[in-house]
Parts: sequence; structure tokens; C-alpha cells
Amino acid sequence: MDSANAQKILGYFIEEAKEHLETLEQGILDLGNLVNNTEQMNEMFRAAHSIKGGAAMLGYGSIQKTAHRLEDAFKILKENPIQVDQKLESLFLKGYDLLQILIDKLSGPLGLQAEEANAILKKGEPTFAELQAHLNYLLNQKKFTPAVATASSISIRVRDILKQMLQLFKQEETSASRQQLQKLTLSLSQLASEQQKWQYLVKNAQSALANPKHSYRTLAPVIIKELKQASDLLEWGRGQEITVSQELQLLATAKLPQILITLEPELVASTLLQMFNRQQVSQLVQLLKTRR
Repeated sequence: MDSANAQKILGYFIEEAKEHLETLEQGILDLGNLVNNTEQMNEMFRAAHSIKGGAAMLGYGSIQKTAHRLEDAFKILKENPIQVDQKLESLFLKGYDLLQILIDKLSGPLGLQAEEANAILKKGEPTFAELQAHLNYLLNQKKFTPAVATASSISIRVRDILKQMLQLFKQEETSASRQQLQKLTLSLSQLASEQQKWQYLVKNAQSALANPKHSYRTLAPVIIKELKQASDLLEWGRGQEITVSQELQLLATAKLPQILITLEPELVASTLLQMFNRQQVSQLVQLLKTRR
């Protein structure tokens, strides 16, 4: 990517990040009332999640980690009926201030320097540790167990399985590798067993993989993308919004090999960048190009 395009993408990220920061600031300043509004709390969570994802894609680890800490805290807050006190509001504001400083530095004339970013990140660790501790204290006071733990553990497990699937898709197409892919989808079906739409999606993925006439080049972009998107919805508590695309349904039911999508490898890569590192995505792109 040339420098002009890189700067343009960075500009888009900064512009969107500042909009998300505004959402976060307004929400934190009214946190006591906002905590009882599910939709607004979801909006706060999504704002932190979006900054985290964009920063991860561009390689700004300090911004990614800071946004992730806020995202985790918002997830606990939105899924548990906690009585917000002044200390909690203050800690959220301190965490927000750290994220704002990093993004302001990034948008400045010198950009975000690694040494400076690390110093800010280190300075913020006590704040986030105290925030987590206070959330735990409030949860224990109400004798609630954070619901985020279950959803997060499922999401982590799904991502781990998808990375294993990606590695298999990069290998030669053999009956052994396809059987291993089937075993991994079976593992996925054992997660979130109460989520019917998730189970239906995984079942379609299993059926598509069971047909040896479908090439990995056809299967990989559709299956990886849809399972990743569905796992995000599970993590956000929106499992009822999971859908199965027409492409995957056709792959699941077709008796003959079909090329059902026209996605270029580079477009597939843009979807996977939020889940895998650049080296893994680059390998998948090369795989798809060689199998054209």
C-alpha cells in the first residue's frame, strides 16, 4: 500500500475514532442513568470495540489494548445490574482520558511514537486495574457473577478454532485435512448449545465441508467470515441476530461443486484482518490466488 492510501486509511480511522470517543464521553458522564438503558450501553460497548478493531488492523497496539480494557469493563457493566457510584464514574473517565490522549497524539503532526505510546499505556495500567477491582467489588456486593466471563470464554475458544481452520485451509486438500476441519466444526457445535441460530449456522458449515467437491478456495472465505461474525454477535449478547447467508446455504445443500462468490482475495483479507495478524492473512491471500 502506498503512503497516500495509508494516510487516507489512517485519516478515516482517526475521524471515526473521534466520533466513538464522543459517544463514550457522553455516556460516561451520564453513566448512572445509562446503565439501565440496554441499547445505549450496547452503543458504548460497540464504540470501544470499533476503536479496538481499527487500531488492531492498523497496528497501534497501545490504542487497541486501552480500548479493549474499556470494552471489557463496559461488557461487565451492561450485562450485570450494578449500582454505579462516583468512584466507578471517575475510573471510567480516567480510562477514557487515556484513550483520548493516545488518539490525539496519533492525529498530531508527529503521530503516535512507540516510546510515548508505551509510556502512556504503562501509566494507565493502575487505572484499569483499579477499575476492574472496583467492578468486582460492586459485583460481589450484589452477589452477581459477571456474565461476561461465559461469553468472552466462548468467543476466545471460537477464535482459536477458526485460526486452526485457517491453517488447515492453507494446506493441501486431502481427506485427512477435511476430516480435521469437520472435527473443528463439531467442537464449535458444542459451544453455545442454547443458541439455536448459532447451532444452525455451524450445522450448515459442517454440511458444506462434508462435500469433497467443494474446494477450500470456495469454502474458506464464506465459512471463516460467517463464523467470525456470528461469534462477535454471541460476544455482544446478540445471538438472535445470527443469520446464514445464501452462499453458505447453497454450499451446504449443493450436490455439485459451485463457485458461489466472486470475492477477490484482497477483499477477503480485509474481513479477516480483524481476527488474524497480517502474516496469517497474507498467507491466506496467496493461497486463494494460487488456487484460482
